[in-house]
Amino acid sequence: MATIYNFEVKMTWQKEIDELGRRRELAKQMGGDEAIARQHSRGRLTVRERIDLLLDRDSFQEIGTLAGNAEYNDEGELKSFTHAARVTGCGKVNGRPVCVEGGDFTIRGGWADPTSFVGIGGFTPEKLSLERRIPFIRLLDSAGGSVLRIESMGRTLLLGNPGRWAVPAALMARVPVVSAALGSLGGYPPVEAAASHWSIMTKNTSELFVAGPPLVKQALGIDVTKEELGGYKVHAYRSGVIDNVAEDEADAFRQIKLFLSYLPQSVWQQPPRAETGDDPERRDEELLSIIPRDRKKLYDIRQLIKHIVDKDSIFELSPFYGRSLVTLLARLDGYPVAVVSNDCEWFGGAQTVAACEKMMRFVDLADTFHLPIIYLVDCPGFMIGPESEKEGIERKSARLAFALTQLTVPGIPVLLKRSYGVAGALHAYVSRSNLRYAWPSGEWGSLPIEGGAMAAYRKEIEAAPDPEAKRIEIEDRLGQLCSPFRTAEAFGVEEIIDPRDTRPLLCEFVKGAREITATQLGPKSRVGIRP
Repeated sequence: MATIYNFEVKMTWQKEIDELGRRRELAKQMGGDEAIARQHSRGRLTVRERIDLLLDRDSFQEIGTLAGNAEYNDEGELKSFTHAARVTGCGKVNGRPVCVEGGDFTIRGGWADPTSFVGIGGFTPEKLSLERRIPFIRLLDSAGGSVLRIESMGRTLLLGNPGRWAVPAALMARVPVVSAALGSLGGYPPVEAAASHWSIMTKNTSELFVAGPPLVKQALGIDVTKEELGGYKVHAYRSGVIDNVAEDEADAFRQIKLFLSYLPQSVWQQPPRAETGDDPERRDEELLSIIPRDRKKLYDIRQLIKHIVDKDSIFELSPFYGRSLVTLLARLDGYPVAVVSNDCEWFGGAQTVAACEKMMRFVDLADTFHLPIIYLVDCPGFMIGPESEKEGIERKSARLAFALTQLTVPGIPVLLKRSYGVAGALHAYVSRSNLRYAWPSGEWGSLPIEGGAMAAYRKEIEAAPDPEAKRIEIEDRLGQLCSPFRTAEAFGVEEIIDPRDTRPLLCEFVKGAREITATQLGPKSRVGIRP
């Protein structure tokens, strides 16, 4: 009887796996050697170099690796492949998961039609960030839309998706969103830069504008360079669209990592504590003399803050915009806090229109991500004068007041020096119980004595034989009644403290605040318009 042998031939998918690897290698070539060299010649990294530099080593998991334009020969074999003009995926920053999206300028200038970046199935990296509850980082480098699209499509494109902003809005309410401007941004990408909790741009290699110089020339007849139109001096110093400036891309990524270190992964978590090794009971003697007795002399508010918060824990946001107000992230006994104060070296610390805008955004960030607010008050009032009136200071002050009344996160004001008028009074909204600590250097009222005395006693002063001497006499008399101790006697200020006790008191406050914010996790429910 013959023996029958049954040989089974194993079939594998190795051919397809090899094709997958080939296509991935083609994707990594981006726009080709010439385009990459051109990108480098401008002092800019490629999108893949940026992702490698930003994320922890070997942590990036790309999504959409094979998305792009392919050409085939008559036999159906791949001739060429160009990846889409963006790279997306997930990775880690200091061990914490994030979602990242980057424009690839080497491919059609990072062309960024807002309808082109959504998969057929409706996938977007923003949705993934929402679902996984992790921070979202945009690495923006795109010239925006192009009329070249008209010929390739054979028609024009009518933009107008009513749901386009629903996901970004939900993203802002739930996870930290960071935008980095790393090239010349036009059209939609500059709006993405603004649609973030914090943004940064490189000093000499990035610009952003709604429309670039050619369109400005055509529409307005104005010749302007990219830097003049939308460089860092425009957007970090004047418009406030960009928060911080980086010396180069490596510095930008360092700052992104630092910013995220103060925030939770999402609103469902507490901000992470870090061991700083700084004694919460530290009492610096310099605080006794840092505010001068001479009311006309200035002092360094940042140096004052350094004596209060944990050493080397300060990260300032928007340092060049609204400069009469200081907004920074710091730590107290290792816990992240949001610190806001007035800077007397700029407009005397008055609340300008820009300062109001800056404070609104900052307290909104703090409230969204459960950061206790410390307000170190030295506010002479709202900025006065013709320019301030033209800018609409009253409307901005009202919006700031509304934003402060909606705060749910614990906060506490410390009155360092001045607290005058409506602007000075806004410190009260920081604390629900209106518990206020004051230094002995504190002074307050509806108006400063200087100027206020002339307004209230004009007739008496002008009728005096020596009006100037009379004015000084009245100011001295009123000054004797303005001691903070007299206010404390009427329980008009809750507690006057030794300045050296500020750090221990605030460290204790933050511990208690942590227990409260633990009960407030999740998205905020707000009424009214928020900036």
